[in-house]
Amino acid sequence: GAESREWSGAGRGSAGWRVVKGDTNCLMNSDEYPVMDNKDLEAEIHPLKNEDGKAPDNHENCAEKEGLCRKPTRLSQLSRWRTAAFFLSLFLCLIVVFAFSFIIPCPVRPVSQRTWNRKYDRAVTYKFLALEDVNEDKVQDVIFVFKDTNGSSSFNRSCSDEGLSAPCAFVAAVSGTNGSTLWERPVTEDLLWMECAIEQLGGAQSPGCLVIGNPELLTAINPHTGEVRWRQFNNLGANYTVVTPLLKIPDVDGDGVQDLMIFTTAGDETKNVIYSGKNGKQIGTSGRLSLGARPGYLMHVTKTGSYYVLFNTVNALYGYSLKDLYSMATGMESKLASLKQDPQWEKKIESPTHHIPLLSSGDIRYLVKVPGRSGENILVVKSDMAELLNGQTLDSLWTVNASHILSEPVFGYYTPDVLHIVLESEVGPNRKKIMIVESGSGAVHWELELNSRAGSPRPATLNTADHRSTFLFWGEYQAEANETGSKATRQNLYLFHPSYPNVLLELNNSPDRIVAFDAALFERSRHACYVLLTGPQSSEGPGWVSVTKRKLKEDITGSRVTWLSQVAGDSEQYIRDRFFRMRFRSQM
Repeated sequence: GAESREWSGAGRGSAGWRVVKGDTNCLMNSDEYPVMDNKDLEAEIHPLKNEDGKAPDNHENCAEKEGLCRKPTRLSQLSRWRTAAFFLSLFLCLIVVFAFSFIIPCPVRPVSQRTWNRKYDRAVTYKFLALEDVNEDKVQDVIFVFKDTNGSSSFNRSCSDEGLSAPCAFVAAVSGTNGSTLWERPVTEDLLWMECAIEQLGGAQSPGCLVIGNPELLTAINPHTGEVRWRQFNNLGANYTVVTPLLKIPDVDGDGVQDLMIFTTAGDETKNVIYSGKNGKQIGTSGRLSLGARPGYLMHVTKTGSYYVLFNTVNALYGYSLKDLYSMATGMESKLASLKQDPQWEKKIESPTHHIPLLSSGDIRYLVKVPGRSGENILVVKSDMAELLNGQTLDSLWTVNASHILSEPVFGYYTPDVLHIVLESEVGPNRKKIMIVESGSGAVHWELELNSRAGSPRPATLNTADHRSTFLFWGEYQAEANETGSKATRQNLYLFHPSYPNVLLELNNSPDRIVAFDAALFERSRHACYVLLTGPQSSEGPGWVSVTKRKLKEDITGSRVTWLSQVAGDSEQYIRDRFFRMRFRSQM
């Protein structure tokens, strides 16, 4: 039959048993079939070995089985190159990653001190405070003005360096991180007005600061270095008062840089002069307006793109198109497309007096632009009320009773993404009321009465991550009004947030006279701080001038919780913790 394989197995006795492959059911005696010798068994188990016990050479095997063994092909060589290229690329990527991670240093983020204080001895200061990123480290810095009786500064700069007699006013910039001086420069013998964040000033790409000094001097300064961009003598005349703030107008001399219009008053006469924003040279001569004493003003752009300047006096409102003011100052008719008139406004303005009639009466204190859904509206703050006018038709939208407004209104968000107006009004001797009014309807959403000192700083607001605002204001809270009306002996800084309408946090109190106060996010969406400028003013004798920055969260930790109405379940520490965890957002 078929060829079969046999192997010996352990069996009983000497014979053993054989199992024949192919017939597993058959057990046969070893005596019937001879046992396979060792050589044959070895050859059967290792068929590839030759007689010498070695495997045949590979080339012989390939010769016998042609087609199974072939030489390496180009495809296999290409595969090896691809593998090598992959590992080389991986190695280079790892080198780049480690280089950027450990070898090349990352930019060092400035470490801001929680609080710092900068003092100047035998000095006076002015009511000016600006916050800008001077040294471009993405942290806001502080710019202010002081006058040293020695006529010198810590930077070894003296008044004589700029041809000024001592003492003179120095503009100084200090770092927002630690209060160190970035630069100081003497600018004028006495400061009349200073304003920063003026776009294109001096023809530069970055904004600049303009100083109006006495004697007649205009100086444009680079806020990053303190260097002078241009300096010009002005022709504003003697015994004049600058009407502030400065009016920035479209380019009228064709040099591609916006220009400046400055208003001054002397008695009942108001003068307007135009200066080039690029080099400070006067454009034309000057114009004269009969407005009465101490006017204020506001520039408004109508829906047609026409520029109008509204002047407010004690009891009247006047309107002039920028085109008319340009003609008065230069004696020429403007041919610029940007200077045009709005027919709807021209109908509202009475000729030739330029008077704008209002439905309500009262002394006008402030004019403020208020953003609305269909353009900007105009808030007219009077002695007995605040009235919002439609920015296009000048019709009254709403009125709020608010007698004797103490400061220019500020804006914040009491409810998410709904703009509100903060008003401070006097309600008695050394007593004031804080009101938060919705800009769209005029509804009063929150109000509080406080004791107050004369000259108390106006409120400030900071936007929070919940699309509302924190409100900061000065005063002294008492559960019941002081019937005697005595002068408040304390001026405390309070923090209020709409999420807790019944809670005030008393952050700080200052016995010094506060000349200027402001709050800001010193870094984008973080590092909420406030800045205080204290000391004697220029009309007083010299003393200590101090600039202080304090981090808001630092004061919240040690603040005192004041309950306007007790709420069960909320401990004072819980309130502090909630305010401490509050997050802020930068203005978009």
